[in-house]
Amino acid sequence: MLNRGKLALGFAAIVLLAVTALWAATPMTTIKVSVKTQSGKPIDRAEVIIQWNANAKHPRSSFGKNVSTKFEMRTNQEGETTMPPIPQGNIRVQINAKGYQTFGNVYTIDEDEKTIEIKLNPPQQQYTSH
Repeated sequence: MLNRGKLALGFAAIVLLAVTALWAATPMTTIKVSVKTQSGKPIDRAEVIIQWNANAKHPRSSFGKNVSTKFEMRTNQEGETTMPPIPQGNIRVQINAKGYQTFGNVYTIDEDEKTIEIKLNPPQQQYTSH
């Protein structure tokens, strides 16, 4: 009975090492997003959504299911937010802020840390055809 316990403990340790190795093999990046007006004033409480998309260099199969690939946060009073680590590759960034045009762009990120500075435009004037 004692041998079974040692065997089970050894097997659990091997599985833990394998999972850790897979997770460690996934190149991750930490993204800091700075959201400002065209004049450089920070935009408070802007919604920031980032989502990882697979590409040839960073396929989905390179990491486990336990790695998060989408985050939603809000900027602070300085118009900044730092996202939790996300896999490197194509990262779609979307910004929504009341009183400004929605921003969206895809960035290819192959660095451990990246700062993305975004300047939002004011809304366009509404036109009617009547």
